[in-house]
Amino acid sequence: MMLRRGFILFLPRLVGLLVLACCSVSIVYMLACTPKGDNQQLALPRVHSPTVKEGYEAILQEREEQHRNYIISLKKQIAQLKAELQGRTEQLKNMQNQYPDPLDIQLDHSKPEKAQANLLAFLRSQVDKAEVHSGVKLSTEYAAVPFESFTLQKVYQLETGLTRHPEEKPVRKDKRDELIEVIELAVGSLNKPDGVSKAKPHVYTASDFVEGIYRTEKNKGTLYELTFKGDAKHQFKKIVLFRPFGPVMKVKNENVNMADTLINVIVPLAKRASKFRQFMQNFRQMGIQQDGRIHLTVVYFGKEQMNEVKSILENTSKSANFKNFTFIQLNEEFSRGKGLDVGARFWKGNNVVLFFCDVDIYFTAEFLNSCRLNTQPGKKVFYPVLFSQYNPSIIYGHHDSIPSLEQQLIIKKETGFWRDFGFGMTCQYRSDFINIGGFDLDIKGWGGEDVHLYRKYLHSNLMVIRTPVRGLFHLWHEKQCLDELTPEQYKMCMQSKAMNEASHGQLGMLVFKQEIETHLHRQKLSTKKT
Repeated sequence: MMLRRGFILFLPRLVGLLVLACCSVSIVYMLACTPKGDNQQLALPRVHSPTVKEGYEAILQEREEQHRNYIISLKKQIAQLKAELQGRTEQLKNMQNQYPDPLDIQLDHSKPEKAQANLLAFLRSQVDKAEVHSGVKLSTEYAAVPFESFTLQKVYQLETGLTRHPEEKPVRKDKRDELIEVIELAVGSLNKPDGVSKAKPHVYTASDFVEGIYRTEKNKGTLYELTFKGDAKHQFKKIVLFRPFGPVMKVKNENVNMADTLINVIVPLAKRASKFRQFMQNFRQMGIQQDGRIHLTVVYFGKEQMNEVKSILENTSKSANFKNFTFIQLNEEFSRGKGLDVGARFWKGNNVVLFFCDVDIYFTAEFLNSCRLNTQPGKKVFYPVLFSQYNPSIIYGHHDSIPSLEQQLIIKKETGFWRDFGFGMTCQYRSDFINIGGFDLDIKGWGGEDVHLYRKYLHSNLMVIRTPVRGLFHLWHEKQCLDELTPEQYKMCMQSKAMNEASHGQLGMLVFKQEIETHLHRQKLSTKKT
């Protein structure tokens, strides 16, 4: 009862407060919403002024005019956008009519005649898009696609890498077959009767071929220009051919689950305990902590520094709670092929991915996934091209100090090169390694065993995946070429040693160091005199 009586007494006060609040909000709203003129805000008419009605009407009229102008502006912009959209739509329709949709070519199996016509139209459009009949504007000098030239015996190429030469015979079968096909087609075209001349035609053969140039644009096709001897001296016949690339086609769409795919990293080793310590730091971070689906097999030759290596392995096992490792000791002379072969055959579990590795290799967790994704039992083996580091003391010789290892691992032409002549780091399933016959155990010491295994895979029905990878590095170390090596092995070792030091430009700076210093000294003296 008392609560009810108190509420009745408080109710008028509450109503008064609400009325006061509403009045305050109204006044603030009117002040905030009053439009401004060009230079000052329009004055709010006083409540008791005789012109209050006219003042509000003027304000509302001005605000309405502003909104009307704004709406007109918006309508103009919308009309412009519609016109532009219509123009773009027409342009797109014209392009679609000129260049048929590749999906139509692929999927319209119900109308084979239409699909064939679309395919022919698409291939002709590839000629129009390529620089066959006329050039195209390019943004920089680096945008130009260079040609390579060839004769009957040789190919002259720009992108040589380290395993190819500026001039060489076309070793790869696909390249050899391609150029033979082009020359034969050109000869056939030259010998085809034109139906106009009555004179006895000159019969062309491959021996009349002088030279050719060709280049490939990955999204268009390959352009060939071939020159043949003419009927008289200083006369030539020129044939232009174009191999258009077809539309992109979907081949496969599948889910790949690598959650339970274990990698057994096999490392053959003799001495080099300090390098092994560095390797285990990388293995712990990338293999144990980030990846976690990994096993390590160390095959150790001899007994020197063996206890130190075992201690490093055991300390890592305790600190990282890592038990997936195997240590095998062999009392014999070091042989990389023997060590990898023993480590692969020692595994007794289910079929596993083998990663043949060296102690001077740095890998990332992303590479381990690439290792899994590019191997398939009975179908694929993976031969990554790793990035080989130059001598840091040469690269960073002008710096105050050599950066940390992680900071050195950047892929640039000044810091290293793609080691496309090396085949030692490889991933394959154990079943494929066993079925192919493993390593040639007669090869001793450095080099040769990896190439022999690589050739075995090439001669099999397995697909060899060969590609540069961004997460696999060969760390620089001074290479020792022993006198015990065969002449061929010693030559390979010395070539590898020369490649490892620095780029051509950096080595040139070392060769001309004295000349450069003399020049700088003369400039310094000349500056002092002036």
